[in-house]
Amino acid sequence: MPRIPAALRAVALSATALAVVTAAPPAAEASPEPKAPDAFVALRDVDPTILQEIRYFTPHTFVGERIDGYRRPLCILTSPAAKALHRAQKKLLGQGYSLKVYDCYRPQRAVDHFVAWAKDLDDQSMKAEFYPRVDKSRLFEDGYIAEKSGHSRGSTLDVTIVRLPAGPTRPYVPGEPLVPCHGPQDERFPDNSVDMGTGFDCFDTLSHTMDPRIKGKQRANRMLLKNTLEGVGFVNLPEEWWHFTHKPELFPDTYFDFPVSRRSLTHH
Repeated sequence: MPRIPAALRAVALSATALAVVTAAPPAAEASPEPKAPDAFVALRDVDPTILQEIRYFTPHTFVGERIDGYRRPLCILTSPAAKALHRAQKKLLGQGYSLKVYDCYRPQRAVDHFVAWAKDLDDQSMKAEFYPRVDKSRLFEDGYIAEKSGHSRGSTLDVTIVRLPAGPTRPYVPGEPLVPCHGPQDERFPDNSVDMGTGFDCFDTLSHTMDPRIKGKQRANRMLLKNTLEGVGFVNLPEEWWHFTHKPELFPDTYFDFPVSRRSLTHH
C-alpha cells in the first residue's frame, strides 16, 4: 500500500475535523401531540345527520379569529354523549328538525386563548356583535370567561335546532359590519337555526335559557331543545340556552388538551 505523505494526511484529518464541527446537529424531534382517550369519538361517526357548524374553526368568534387547537371543523365527544345526542336527533328528525352543533370538546389551549383575549381590554373588535351591552372588563366577573371549561372534559357541547330542509348559512366575512347578537332574528347575523332569541355566544342576560323576556315562538324553540336533550341525559347551563352537558360525565375532573382533529382520535 503506498504511503500517504504526512502533509496530505494532515490536510485530510483537518477536513474531517472541520466536517464534524460544521455538520448541522440532528433536528430535535417535536413533542408528539396528546391523544384523546379511547372513549372519545367523532360525532359524525355516530350520527352523520347532525349538522355541524364548528364556529371556533372560523374567524366568526367573539375573539375575531380562529381559536387555538381547532385543526379541523370537527365535533369530538365522549362516546356516551355522542350516543345520547344520536337519540335526541332521532326524536327531532321525526318532528321535522335537526340538531346543529356549534362546539363540542374544546382543548384547554382554546380556553387559554379566550382568557388571554379577555385580559386584553384594548381588543374590542367584535364587541358590537357578541357583547354590545357588557363591559369587557367584566367578562370574568360576570362568568362569561373562565380559566377552565366543562367542554374540555368532553361531554359538553353547544347546540341548536334547525328546521328541515336546512337552508345554507352564509360565511362570515372578516371586517363586515357587525350587528348585536340580541337583536331581532332578521337583524342578527344570519343563521339557519330556529329563532332562539339571541345568536350563539351572545354575552347577554337575554341568553339565559328561562329569561322571562323570551316569549312565544322563541321560548317554544328553547324548550324544544331543552326538553329533548334533558330527555336523553343532558343538563342545560341556565345562563346559556345552547350549552348542555351529558351526565354522568366520564371525565368529571380531567381537562384535556389534545387538538380538535381526526389524528387526535386513537381510532381515526
